[in-house]
Amino acid sequence: MTTLEGLHAPDFTLKNENGETVSLEDFSGKKYVVLYFYPKDMTPGCTTQACDFRDAEKDFSELGAVILGVSADSEKQHSKFISKHGLPFSLLVDEDHKVSEAYGVWVEKKMYGKEFMGIERSTFLIDPTGTVVKEWRKVKVKDHIQEVLETVKELSQA
Repeated sequence: MTTLEGLHAPDFTLKNENGETVSLEDFSGKKYVVLYFYPKDMTPGCTTQACDFRDAEKDFSELGAVILGVSADSEKQHSKFISKHGLPFSLLVDEDHKVSEAYGVWVEKKMYGKEFMGIERSTFLIDPTGTVVKEWRKVKVKDHIQEVLETVKELSQA
């Protein structure tokens, strides 16, 4: 996949955990958007990642950044995940994986000798003009959120 850095972020309109419509353009001109794609609600790595974002949400918010998570899980599953872990941000439903495909994160994966299509853990930082200013692909959860936060801090001071 070629990089999206420096390009206009692919637009999207998805339902969140409450069935409300959320579009990238909702944040245009106002905030940085930390758009993170993850494989599945309630799995160990995805739970750690969501809780790390939860714990840093206030810091992101103070820098004018909003966090949005995206997976192929249903509204109901997202709602349970948010409730169980006290997540203060929306999780978006990409059941047909069109948005994941647009961002190049719907890929062939291998686990236990089986091949399947799924979301590759990735994060995109989108500025108020709608431009992808930084992307992280094949994300390892440990220390990732701190790296994203540092990048937002640097850009906010620029």
